[in-house]
Amino acid sequence: MTTTEETRIIPLLPQVDPAGDEQQQKLADETWRKSIPAQVFLNYFFAINYHIQEQDDVLGGLQNLPFFRSHGAELSDADVTALTKLLHTSWSTEYALRATAELGDDNFLRNALHWTFPQAYHAILSGLQAFLYTTGVRSSNGQLIRREVGRLVVKNAYPRPVSFYAAGSYGDFSIHRLPLAGYKAGLHIASQEIDAQAQIGQMLRTTRKMKAQWTRAQVQANPNTAIRSQKTGRPLDKWTAAHWQQITWRLGYTTIFDLLGRLRISQTSREIERYVEADIDFRLFHASLLNIVSYLNGIHETYVAKALGLERYRQLVAELPAHLQASFVADRLRTRVEPVLAPTPPTAPAIAAEATPYRMAA
Repeated sequence: MTTTEETRIIPLLPQVDPAGDEQQQKLADETWRKSIPAQVFLNYFFAINYHIQEQDDVLGGLQNLPFFRSHGAELSDADVTALTKLLHTSWSTEYALRATAELGDDNFLRNALHWTFPQAYHAILSGLQAFLYTTGVRSSNGQLIRREVGRLVVKNAYPRPVSFYAAGSYGDFSIHRLPLAGYKAGLHIASQEIDAQAQIGQMLRTTRKMKAQWTRAQVQANPNTAIRSQKTGRPLDKWTAAHWQQITWRLGYTTIFDLLGRLRISQTSREIERYVEADIDFRLFHASLLNIVSYLNGIHETYVAKALGLERYRQLVAELPAHLQASFVADRLRTRVEPVLAPTPPTAPAIAAEATPYRMAA
């Protein structure tokens, strides 16, 4: 009797359960789908930071703006006290934002969005209020602040990197001072200026669209302002382009400050949870926010220092509370304020001609 020896065949590739593999792919696809809104939001703020650093040079700086050169104010002691309070609020909020970014690991930074989003917004808002105070606008009304800063952006009170804005009625928006904003924005982090401007342009359009829709809802909900049907006398549900044009004046201009206003997300809302649960680079998100905050606060601090006088501003910084002593405030005085107001002070370094895209701002 003859026996046949069986040959054991060992597969070159491991056996994969098709059902399990398909399930893993579905989970990965679902995670990515849920992460898209957060990724787009990260792209927007990274693009703003990228654009600022690409365009931030001496030629586009404050010192070359006629508005800045003519800026001044007569300030009483009470005014100086009010300005000091606004600046302290701005700096303390920025201090807290920086502490989160520096001390937290990736998981901590993910959950910290609950408070870092509003911190970034309010750090800039208080500095903006200090600047507006020196122009005669001394109000905490959000609508008034938004309208006034929009006018200042259009009047070239801000350096080139943040002087962009959107105007026009719903369905006919126009983007200004962003020549590449018409290109289609991608779902990737900006790697060149065309990507950054396309993403900023998209954010300007979507933000202005949201504002237009919100304004329409407010107008139509008010019996005294609602646009009505000539036949029935009831508020119109469907609007034509002509109807949208009637409320364009209420929108003002859409600027970087409106974009930053989108950070005001309630920690109890579903919106923030979408970001917390997303699979994105949270460290890069915080770095981008911090750089934008520092850049805009540096602009407002320079305006305030010009209105106060450099020596008086130096004294204000020297008398800061302990937690702000020898901090980013003094560093910005040395690197941002003094080079503009006193171009050749003994302690001021030369202004860098180039900047790395991912540097942490002073």
